[in-house]
Amino acid sequence: MTLMSDIRTLRHALQNHRTLAVVGLSADWFRPSYFAAKYMQEHGYRVIPVNPKYTEILGETCYPSLKDIPHPVDMVDVFRKPADTPEIAHQAVAIGAKVLWLQLGVVNEEAKTIAAQAGLTVVMDRCVKIEHARLFGGLGWFGVNTGVISARRPLPPH
Repeated sequence: MTLMSDIRTLRHALQNHRTLAVVGLSADWFRPSYFAAKYMQEHGYRVIPVNPKYTEILGETCYPSLKDIPHPVDMVDVFRKPADTPEIAHQAVAIGAKVLWLQLGVVNEEAKTIAAQAGLTVVMDRCVKIEHARLFGGLGWFGVNTGVISARRPLPPH
């Protein structure tokens, strides 16, 4: 069991676990889950949507729950409220996932314990997209760090 917080562990998880089941992925382009999943997909990750509302998101078949996914999953990335995460942790263990990643604002000690006791690496209160961008140089993607938005005052015309 590893509680991910150090750079080496984060880097290892993101380099070695390339199939992500994104629980709570929305089909709405403006939702954080869609934004993060699209970023990961664009960076070579296989994204498997998990949301009972949809049949397809980002060109991938969407499944109602983790247990319905018919192929191996490395990482379970969770965009759900903290109260929902213990059941998701149980399902992540049952499908043989290696990492349980709870997104920004999602913290649940029970879910952490369930996953950690089963040997999963656990991340809480971190964004997979932000960590990937920070560690692998993707901060320029989608307008971050492009200079379009700046605190600097523009130079007056000459």
